Formats: sequence, structure tokens, C-alpha cells
Amino acid sequence: MAKLNQYETVKFSRIYSLGASRGDLVVTNDDIAGPIESSDEWIRRRTGIVTRRRASAGVSLMDMAVEASNEAIAKAGIDPKEIGAVLFSTITHPYLTPSAATLLAELVGANPAPAFDISAACAGYCYGIAQADALVRSGMAKYVLVVGGEKLSDFIDPTDRTISFLLADGAGAAIVGPSEEPGISPTVWGSDGSHWDAVSMTGSILDFRDGETPWPTIRQDGAIVFKWAVWEMAAVAKQALEVAGVQASDLAAMVTHQANIRIIDELAKELELPESVVIARDIVNTGNTSAASIPLAMHELLKSGAVASGGLALEIGFGAGLVFGAQVVVLP
Repeated sequence: MAKLNQYETVKFSRIYSLGASRGDLVVTNDDIAGPIESSDEWIRRRTGIVTRRRASAGVSLMDMAVEASNEAIAKAGIDPKEIGAVLFSTITHPYLTPSAATLLAELVGANPAPAFDISAACAGYCYGIAQADALVRSGMAKYVLVVGGEKLSDFIDPTDRTISFLLADGAGAAIVGPSEEPGISPTVWGSDGSHWDAVSMTGSILDFRDGETPWPTIRQDGAIVFKWAVWEMAAVAKQALEVAGVQASDLAAMVTHQANIRIIDELAKELELPESVVIARDIVNTGNTSAASIPLAMHELLKSGAVASGGLALEIGFGAGLVFGAQVVVLP
């Protein structure tokens, strides 16, 4: 029988470190405007994107996940064998089974840690942080590797005007472990299946198998998603601040899913954030990387010096399902 991984229960957890990996290709608006009969100006105005990062054919989702994970593990100063669980949030792993997480655990040296994938689209990273927090505090794991990673370029129709020009590739990783002080607030999360198909695939893999549809790609109903993201997520963000016991003015940063610059700016307006709060706008140069967008954006804020370790950040993810998750964390 396998050895039971059981550690001391602890009162609090925190994010120890972050790692990041972006696609190796810089794709400009001019590069993709033709097939959607658009322009650089139109894309910038609607989304805020100037460039997005995509991975070349020789760079896999797993390559990016391993790179991000290794950075996070090294920065945390832990032995990979100390990792008690590996959680991989992704919607673009090209296999239904086995999971991406089990291979990731092997490649970063975390075996025999339990490992599983999380399919929660753009809220996947926040879902992973919520579960890592629970695993650490319950004593089921001492350290947890949480990864949000996507190679969305594998599921893009270059002629699609609803979402294709937004999408990008990358992976972000975090190590969560025990803390003597609160480092991750209770998570406000949920779903709204009444809009299940607002962001969805153009067909199932069974439809593709049977020749009924071309290769399934991602599309969205932009009007529904925009309205839901702004109004509903503003309420979720306010609730996350309330359960964390903090005010908007206590924040050092707001790191939302990098869906669209207009959604990000509207959320900041609804929350009445003071000018002292740094708002992550990684979408401008990275694009929308779904589950990877929050850790990538937070990593960039820390790397650039826009925010300092130890401050509070509100992170909120939302996307296909429709799903959402938000928590306040101490910046690593």
C-alpha cells in the first residue's frame, strides 16, 4: 500500500513563488488582421492588445508548464520531492487521458505526488489556488504546485472574429505552502451554467470524428461575456474583499483574468480602486492566455517592480462555463 501523505494541519497558507513561460513567437495585430478583415487599430480599440505571445510548432504546452514550474520551484527553495500535490489548470491538453498533471509531476521531479487536471478555463488558476490552500491547511500536502497553462493557438480559427485575435499561449506556476500569517483569503467561486455555451467549442471531438464538423475551435458570444464579466464579476470581487476583511484601498494590486482591456478597466471603475492600486494589464503584450493569464500577469508586475512582495493583491478569474473564482493573496 502506498504511504499516506499526511502532514501537520496549519492555520494559514501563502504563495511562496511564481514562475512564467510565454510563447516564443511575438504575434502582432497586423499579422492576424487580414483573415478577420480587420486592422491593428480595430483590435487595439476593442481589446487593448498590441501583441500576443504564441508558441511555435516545436514548443508544447508541457514545455511551457515545465519551464514555469521549474522557476517557481527554484524560487521557493524547495526540493521537488517535497511537493505534496500537482494541480494543472488547462483546457488545451491534447489528451483526454492521462492527465497533463501526472506527466508534469514526473518531469519536474515531484513523483509520487498526487496530480490532477482542473478544467475551469480562465478561472482555473484561482480554482487551483483555492484547492492548494485547502490541501496545505488540512495537512494533505506541505507544498502544492499550481499551474495554469494553455496553448490556445492549437484551437484557433484564424477567420473567427469573436475571439481568435485575443488568444495566446503561455504557462504560469505557483508554489503554495504553510504560513504563520494569512496569505490566501477564503475563495469566492462558482459557476453560471445558464450561459454554458457563451464561450465554447464549435463542435465536439465526436462530431469531428464522425466528419460532422471541422477541427473544433474556440468561439464566444462577446456581448454576453462582456456584460456578465463586468456586472457579475464586480459583485464577486467585492465579496472577495469582504470575506478577506480588507478594503479596496488596502490592495497593492488587482490582477484579473486578462480577457480584454475594457473589462479590466470597467471592473476597476466598479470597485472604485484608488490610484495607489496597480492594475495588471499584461494583456497588452501577452494576449489572453486563459488559465495562465493571472499568474503571468502577477509574475510580470513583480518582475518589473510595479509591485513589491508582501502587498495584497485581488485576483479574479472568469470564463467559459461560465465559471468564476476570486481571492485576496499576499504577493510572493
